[in-house]
Amino acid sequence: MMEYLLTGVIAYLIGSIPSGLILGKLLWHTDLREHGSRNIGATNAWRTLGKIPGIIVFIADSLKGQAGVLLGLSLVGTPLAAVIGGLFSIIGHSFSLFLRFHGGKGVATSLGVLSMLMGNVTFMLFVLWFTIVYVTRYVSLGSVTAGVLAPILAELFGYPMEYVVFTVIAALLVIVRHRENIKRLMNGTENKI
Repeated sequence: MMEYLLTGVIAYLIGSIPSGLILGKLLWHTDLREHGSRNIGATNAWRTLGKIPGIIVFIADSLKGQAGVLLGLSLVGTPLAAVIGGLFSIIGHSFSLFLRFHGGKGVATSLGVLSMLMGNVTFMLFVLWFTIVYVTRYVSLGSVTAGVLAPILAELFGYPMEYVVFTVIAALLVIVRHRENIKRLMNGTENKI
């Protein structure tokens, strides 16, 4: 039990590292919280700083999710520990200890977790997300759609129940963190990339 608790705490701290904020300040001398949507995630980095910075922030945020899963597998080695590590890294990213419990929306970090747990589902969701974003130019629409489909695909491919439950929780987190975007999408006022 103690190993699971330790996994969650360390993964939360890893997820809490505000990579977009740190990279923005170090490499581009820009505080993402002062520009665009004021979010520290990859989408705001893309809009504010450009494609390459956006991709770099996306990769950094994704690596936090992968690190959480690896932590769970290293410390305990069970599917549940992998899920706890991944989930707490997403929670850390979204509600960072270092940013007074503010943070990103968790999409890139969730994708990092998924890539470690369910490679084929990750690939399908990424293709779907990319297609929606490419056609509509709405990152939020692609993110929410991918989030909603993740549990369905996890179940269809017969992954362990721990993984399916993880996708449900992660999808709910993504939807909650995108509630303002969803309102803007419904009102036709959402920002495009």
